[in-house]
Amino acid sequence: MDEIPAGLLGISVEQLYTILPGPTLIHLSGIVESPLFISVLLHGNEPTGFLAVQALLRKYKNRRLPRSISIFFGNITAAKLGVRRLENQFDYNRIWPGTEYPESEDSLMARKVVDTMAKRKVSLSIDIHNNTGINPHYACVNVLDHRFLQVATLFSRLVVYFIRPKGVLSAAFAKLCPSVTLECGKPEHHYGVEHAQDFLEACLHLKNIPNYSVSQQDIDLFHTVAQITIRDHVNFGFRDNNVDFGLIDDLDHMNFTEIPAGTEFGKLSNNTALPVIAMGETGEDITEEYFSISGNKLIVNKPVMPSMLTQDAQIIRQDCLCYLMERISV
Repeated sequence: MDEIPAGLLGISVEQLYTILPGPTLIHLSGIVESPLFISVLLHGNEPTGFLAVQALLRKYKNRRLPRSISIFFGNITAAKLGVRRLENQFDYNRIWPGTEYPESEDSLMARKVVDTMAKRKVSLSIDIHNNTGINPHYACVNVLDHRFLQVATLFSRLVVYFIRPKGVLSAAFAKLCPSVTLECGKPEHHYGVEHAQDFLEACLHLKNIPNYSVSQQDIDLFHTVAQITIRDHVNFGFRDNNVDFGLIDDLDHMNFTEIPAGTEFGKLSNNTALPVIAMGETGEDITEEYFSISGNKLIVNKPVMPSMLTQDAQIIRQDCLCYLMERISV
């Protein structure tokens, strides 16, 4: 589309499907032609980006945008139900060029979006998300490039560099322009909307992106070294004695905390094999490097910093238990 459809600026995220029945890319012209690309609702239970875009568009309803923008509205059918994705769907943040998923209508759609924005000479890509666990606001990049880090630190001094999982939107757009992912805390925290809107406003007014190093004192930079999933056959839960693997109750309080070796993640009902898999950034199994069983407890073997730990069992199954990070220098 090349205009805002009627009703978009006031509709709830759950009713969005009545205006946009499927994934939609909207182009809006501004004073500066090279567009800012904004992606929202790749996960249907993460509405902060949508609400921030609504607020931004309401602000500019009767005046011209400082820069052209292209807004991608992703998994609208999942947003109707307030879930990350439907059971018969691929994850909408794993379908982009570079994906490990088989080719599908979704991956072809994602490639079309990237190709369209390449032709439009996109200047900056921003993908907005929420977390289900307790996390601070932070930005992610897929390339250690001065311009990417400069944009990321406009949002937060906490920045995460990762190259896995594959097929994420930000990595696909990183081949075209500086690209960041914003993690805006829990969806029910309205400050996330305000923070994302302020960031978008700042990006609309960026004349150029500095191409020099961020000062070490202005950034806490972490490298994701492992993605942790629970093995498919393992029955797990919280506050439940009738499972194979009982996770500790306040697990998500460890997010963005540098935890020492020996920290417990949960208890096993019997001394079987490790209940989790740690996958390194190139896809190798590094489980035994990071985890072991002590008595009936699953513990970490070395100092690490977790992120995205959650107490939502469905999210753990659909995505992962967490990521493990190590601090690096700029």
